[in-house]
Amino acid sequence: MTLVKQIEKRDSVLTSKQQIDRLLRPGSSYFNLNPFEVLQIDPEATDEELKKRFRALSILVHPDKNQDDPDRAQLAFEAVDKAYKNLLDPEQKKRAVDVIQAGREYVEHNMKEKKKQLKKDGKPQFLEEDDPEMFRQAVYKQTMKLFAELEIKRKEREAKDMHERKRAREEEIETAEKAKREREWQKNFEETRDGRVDSWRSFQAGKSKAKKEKKPRSFLKPPKVKMEQRE
Repeated sequence: MTLVKQIEKRDSVLTSKQQIDRLLRPGSSYFNLNPFEVLQIDPEATDEELKKRFRALSILVHPDKNQDDPDRAQLAFEAVDKAYKNLLDPEQKKRAVDVIQAGREYVEHNMKEKKKQLKKDGKPQFLEEDDPEMFRQAVYKQTMKLFAELEIKRKEREAKDMHERKRAREEEIETAEKAKREREWQKNFEETRDGRVDSWRSFQAGKSKAKKEKKPRSFLKPPKVKMEQRE
């Protein structure tokens, strides 16, 4: 029996409250990133098995069945519903399977490297991960770590995209406001042009009149110098 099937069998007897507690336990925002973990179903399960599992689990945590704790039940139900929808999407399902497989391969590779080093050091080549339960825990932890890392990267991309959209929107608004100011300036320039022309003509006319009325400047003649006669 596979590891996930063992967990599935174990959790199939959990009560509604226990299932809600499992789905909302501390760190659930990351634990629930793995849809197979949420539904406690093997990645190799058929679509029919997936459908049956979803129905059984969704009934257990549905708010109508847990009227003494409807708010938490609603959150648990949403987690189950989201996991089911993700696994109905072939692309999302493949991504989840790939992450799980990557977690297993990482642990196996790490074990192989450790044993190489032990052999080189002349020590017994036994690891705690050789125990099936310890291996399961190691794979589980690594898989959760990979899901968490992917989620963090997704949020970072989302935040970056949001920042870029905000910056682009601000630039768009600034461009629109600048264009508006230029239109208003041009409109004001056109509306006041006649007044400016009249003012300039009046100024020029006044300047010409003042020039005509201006008296000619008189200059003092220098005294004549009397030449002395020499005997």
